[in-house]
Amino acid sequence: MTTETNTVELATELTIAWLSNPNTRTNADDVPAFLQSMHAAVGRLASPDAAEPEQAAQEFTPAVSVRKSLASRDHIISMIDGKPYRTLRRHLTTHGLTPDEYRQRYGLKPDYPMVAPSYSESRSAMAKTIGLGRKAGQKVDQGAGNGNGNGGAAKAPRKGGKAALQAAKDTLGTEE
Repeated sequence: MTTETNTVELATELTIAWLSNPNTRTNADDVPAFLQSMHAAVGRLASPDAAEPEQAAQEFTPAVSVRKSLASRDHIISMIDGKPYRTLRRHLTTHGLTPDEYRQRYGLKPDYPMVAPSYSESRSAMAKTIGLGRKAGQKVDQGAGNGNGNGGAAKAPRKGGKAALQAAKDTLGTEE
């Protein structure tokens, strides 16, 4: 009887929470039907038979071998669908997986990459070119350039406040 009471109480609490949502608009006639559907859902979840279908779905066969998935430097082949991807994170998200869950599902080592090596190298080179990864106060290498296409030529230093004010007066032709 306590299990039945707990499911009734839980279904009631869920229904009250649903009704307290300001975005929920409903008629009084819909509340009992919703309460019944919540009670049925909670009852299904509380039954011991609910765990069996989950155990049967735990066996996943990879679409390709681990060696084949890492054969190319340009892409990683997904073990879910066998298609090549430069990065697996978005693909895994569409399948409701995190990288750790993906590794666990297919028995992969914790250091299994989620990004193709060539893609990682190109992103790293781009980041170094624009000066990321350096400590504050360090200058960007002049030979690498600063990303604006002028071959690493430095910009003119900014003028101080008084010099800028004087330049503005000269440009506008105003005297104070």
